[in-house]
Amino acid sequence: MHLLLTGICGFVGSTLAQALVAESWVSGVVGIDNFSRAGSELNRLRLRELGIQVIAGDIRNQSDVDALSRCDWVIDCAANPSVLAGVDGKTSSRQLVEHNLAGTINLLEYCKRHSAGFNLLSTSRVYSILGLARLKMNIVNDAFVPDPDQDFPSGITTTGVHENYTTLPPVSLYGSTKVASEHLALEYGSTFNFPVWINRCGVMAGAGQFGHPAQGIFAYWIHSFREQKPLKYIGFGGTGYQGRDCLHPRDLVPLIARQAAEPFESPRPRVINVSGGTASYRSLLQLTQWCERRYGAHPVQRTEENRPFDIPWMLLDAGLCQKSWNWQPTTCTETILSEIADFADTHPNWLSLSS
Repeated sequence: MHLLLTGICGFVGSTLAQALVAESWVSGVVGIDNFSRAGSELNRLRLRELGIQVIAGDIRNQSDVDALSRCDWVIDCAANPSVLAGVDGKTSSRQLVEHNLAGTINLLEYCKRHSAGFNLLSTSRVYSILGLARLKMNIVNDAFVPDPDQDFPSGITTTGVHENYTTLPPVSLYGSTKVASEHLALEYGSTFNFPVWINRCGVMAGAGQFGHPAQGIFAYWIHSFREQKPLKYIGFGGTGYQGRDCLHPRDLVPLIARQAAEPFESPRPRVINVSGGTASYRSLLQLTQWCERRYGAHPVQRTEENRPFDIPWMLLDAGLCQKSWNWQPTTCTETILSEIADFADTHPNWLSLSS
């Protein structure tokens, strides 16, 4: 199969491209990227060395998408991934919608025209904030975990957030663009008879991730610690107890392969959570402790500042994915963190290059 990856020079896109081009079922990989992020050019060179065609273009521009040659599958890795995008005064809300929704529409038209499959990498931030923010938390091993004796909203348990938990607003502007993209993708696929799979991913993490907290808090924290940059715990009393699960993008490759081979009429669920699960969950304080063991002490500022859309705990339950696709992650969190730190050691100015 010939694959088209959007956002191919981003962290997730480039990591997937390098893994997919080595797969026996993949006959070729081509990608498109607008190079809007610092660091993207570094990935372009690496991909070209592997024989991967990288096209400079913007999926928001219909003409750029129309110029792309036919591929069998589109893997959509392009997005502005920040939950604060469009509301932080640094980015435009309209631009966010154009990046994450209008671009998806152009890609779906491409799939309609070429009868190509569509694989959307979505996010845990599609889930409603209110129920998550109101959860009662206990502190266990320096991390927030939900109190097991509370009355949970439907779709949330101590093992994480399930696919049937509500996606009603508020979810953030970013989350809303991804929910809308999911709905449109499913509708296009059903109406125009092409396969669609939606993978709601936990926090992606690994070596080479760009140095910005919105694009991966695990990598940003380790690089900042290594470079002795200012760090702070924001919200929740400045404790650092807030936590997330994490996932290496290369662990998506077996799942993408199975989805690409699945017949259009497959009864498997079209929307699934994909995450590292409970074993991958880490709080910021636990991450700091890991960094201290590797690099020694570095002060982290405590602040009472509260930001919109922050939640104390997010853990995706990937049980449906494991049951439906016989999939589970193979890269443990310790390996991911060590991989990031090893990369940081050999790229001591990565934050200035990629932030």
